[in-house]
Amino acid sequence: MAKQIIKVDEDLKDLVPLYLQNWTGQLDVISALLEKNDFKELKAIGHKLHGSGGGFGFDFLTELGKRMELSALACDKAALTAQAGELKDYLGAIEVEYVPMG
Repeated sequence: MAKQIIKVDEDLKDLVPLYLQNWTGQLDVISALLEKNDFKELKAIGHKLHGSGGGFGFDFLTELGKRMELSALACDKAALTAQAGELKDYLGAIEVEYVPMG
């Protein structure tokens, strides 16, 4: 995935690095849950991603989280594995640019 510049409200400058670091750390958790076929926890992770991404300016994460929730409900391990790859690629490709939005 090519680098993507995401414009984020400068008021979130102190929170965004921790938010992104948290999701990067969740990649290993997601992988372990996939190994155990723990669709309940994978749904919970998708739900958190769905609910939080847009609030930080990461609309792709909101959309991906929704897809992860639906895949977990369907116990679709292949889709979840692909979505975990999308999450990893996205997190590795974004550059945050802080801008005044208020």
